[in-house]
Amino acid sequence: MLLNKQKTSNTTLNIQYRSQIRHALLHESGPYRMLIRTKMKLPTITEQRRLPSPSPTPQALAWDDNALWMGSRDLRRTYAIDPEKWTVLEEKEPPGIPWAAVATNGTLRFTIGEGPDDDRYIRSFDLASGFGEDRIACPEFTGSYLSYDGENLYLSQWYKHRILKLDGSGNIIRAIDIGAEVSGQVFVDGLIYVLRGTEQNGERWTIARLDPRQDAPEVEDIAVVPFACRSLTFDGEHFWSNYREKDTIISFALPN
Repeated sequence: MLLNKQKTSNTTLNIQYRSQIRHALLHESGPYRMLIRTKMKLPTITEQRRLPSPSPTPQALAWDDNALWMGSRDLRRTYAIDPEKWTVLEEKEPPGIPWAAVATNGTLRFTIGEGPDDDRYIRSFDLASGFGEDRIACPEFTGSYLSYDGENLYLSQWYKHRILKLDGSGNIIRAIDIGAEVSGQVFVDGLIYVLRGTEQNGERWTIARLDPRQDAPEVEDIAVVPFACRSLTFDGEHFWSNYREKDTIISFALPN
């Protein structure tokens, strides 16, 4: 009798599981999506270089001209790095925690966490004079990773699983659902490449892409990222991301 009860219970669970899988496949959301992607056996990114960060907890990352800019979460410093010699060219102190960065037509923009509540603001950084006094409040004072399409900033919100297109005052023009936590994003040839996944259960991440010119962009997973990645930038040939937990910066290519 107990065996029959267990079989009935397992059958019910299997039905529920299949229903949740179908829902995730249809809606690209829910806690089972990453499991589905794993079972699809995506290829893995191809590492090009694995380099020690010049400071602990590398967090923000942006490529500008011939320099890689990195922001340390714990030290609250930003660094310009020569990617060939792997030496620090410049060090600055931001007015808070540098959570993210992006290059914007000769300047940089940083998402900075300020005050005891880590309220998020977007601040500009001039390569000659440093951080300015101007700042834009992130929606609801939340947000992290930045990308730039040549005209507008895009800000991701980790727990809301979305990327926001902002106007010059920080108002939301559009919200794009990503279907998972976002740990980095960058524009390449008009497309947004995004690191998405979960930091739960040992962290699982993929790099995906979407076309923001579409009315309802489809987020397509491309490859597995086999480390706890934070931030995403592109140097014209390879992607870069931080392995913050290991104080390491990694460049990689997509699989052929």
